Amino acid sequence: MINEQIRDKEVRLLSQDGEQLGIFSIKEAQAMSLAQNLDLVKISPNANPPVCKIMDYSKYRFEQQKKLKEARKKTKAAALKGTRLTPNIDKHDFNFKAKNVISFLKAGDKVKVSMRFRGREVVHAASAQKIFLDFFEACKEYCTIDKPPKMEGRSMEMILAPLKENKSN
Repeated sequence: MINEQIRDKEVRLLSQDGEQLGIFSIKEAQAMSLAQNLDLVKISPNANPPVCKIMDYSKYRFEQQKKLKEARKKTKAAALKGTRLTPNIDKHDFNFKAKNVISFLKAGDKVKVSMRFRGREVVHAASAQKIFLDFFEACKEYCTIDKPPKMEGRSMEMILAPLKENKSN
């Protein structure tokens, strides 16, 4: 609450630099803040009496928003990259896809590895499970299994997450 929104009879008043001025009636406190062309801001409503501070409220809000914006800028949401394998994948294709997935993991992204079954390929889901585990073995030093291989309809999916030490790279 600021200025006229404060309804308490008495408040403990702090100056702009944080030093205690004492306990004043709300009218005196508002007059003091008005004399300095600043706002009276209630910072601790549960104290007895409530604590108010004389400050430039718009400048304070601007600085808070600036800090929030900086904090958001520093956080990085991990993207979910993807690659698709086939049940009868060749060794070269397998290695090429593993190399791409390793580069995603080094960048700190999670990777969704999927395999789509066409026609009667779905009968060979057990061999697909082995391909997924071989794929994990190829990328093992850069990741952990976030979600193990699982059939979902006519496809099988697995999610790999980067190891903690690789996220800082």
